[in-house]
Amino acid sequence: MDDMNATFKAAWWLRGRHAQTTWGRLARSRTQMPLRREALIAPDGDTVLLDHLERPPSEGTDGAARLLILHGLEGSSNSVYVQGLLALAARKGLRASVLNFRYCARDAKDLARCIPNERPRLYHSGETSDFDFVARTLAARDERPLVAAGISLGGNALLKWLGEHPNDPTVAAAATLSVPYDLAAGDRYMSSFPTNLYVRGFVKTLTAKAEDLLRRFPEAAERIDLPRARRAYTFREFDAAATAPLHGFASADDYYTRSSSLPFLPYITVPTLCISALDDPFLPPEATRRAQATASSAVTFVVTERGGHAGFVAARGLTPVYWAEEAVIAFLALRARGEDSRDDWRSG
Repeated sequence: MDDMNATFKAAWWLRGRHAQTTWGRLARSRTQMPLRREALIAPDGDTVLLDHLERPPSEGTDGAARLLILHGLEGSSNSVYVQGLLALAARKGLRASVLNFRYCARDAKDLARCIPNERPRLYHSGETSDFDFVARTLAARDERPLVAAGISLGGNALLKWLGEHPNDPTVAAAATLSVPYDLAAGDRYMSSFPTNLYVRGFVKTLTAKAEDLLRRFPEAAERIDLPRARRAYTFREFDAAATAPLHGFASADDYYTRSSSLPFLPYITVPTLCISALDDPFLPPEATRRAQATASSAVTFVVTERGGHAGFVAARGLTPVYWAEEAVIAFLALRARGEDSRDDWRSG
């Protein structure tokens, strides 16, 4: 268990949880870093799309490690926090790649368009097989250590994989940001807000993907209750109608129980950093505290009072600084060099 409140101070113009959460989407670039796309054929025959950081040799293509990033719900390699991590990784001399979850990769010519996958399935918070496949593929390509970072849903999947594979040398170190450790608690918490704007936006795009999936794969109609999904106003309602039955869960509760990273935290053996804010509008503070109490000694928790969800916007003068992203890259860069002090990364 750790605490680092004293080192994070929210920008004075972004002190509220919602301001911290929404600022990046409004103010940051989605095309900050040049990327090269690679298509891998997964074991089930579907295509998994990776985006690799492109940078000139002068910026250190012989970096000490490769970073694999997992984005959040309905995100992609063009999410602003992913772009921020890629920019910081380049400065540290790290090679970096992004795993786009299925039906999440963006069309380079139209970032509003997600590229559909080729099998009658989507992605979800506990799906770890694609990460396993991609991580092992990248690790086999060269001798550099592989480190991983996950944000929100991607962080939940990463922590779950780490707990599923204790003592697996594939990933040398990991870091997460704003993980919803307990999916059921997160659903209840978000649904309690008077205006459920975050959830409604996500449910709208998820429903559109379910509709398209049924157009392309009519046989999936046996597993998705589309009329019910269209009426959904909460994650639980959508997950009960689509996510759970599509991916083989008995119910939304079964999906949340089996996919939450919380039960897997005691089994993590690699150095892992988890950054969360107590004012995260996606998860109640008590769930974060339970995760702290449950995790193994390999996991360092940093819990701040403020920061929102994947925000953590500080300031140097009038310039925004994305404090948590800097901490994630500093932590992973040190471990890529074989340095394992729990304190040195804080000044990185």
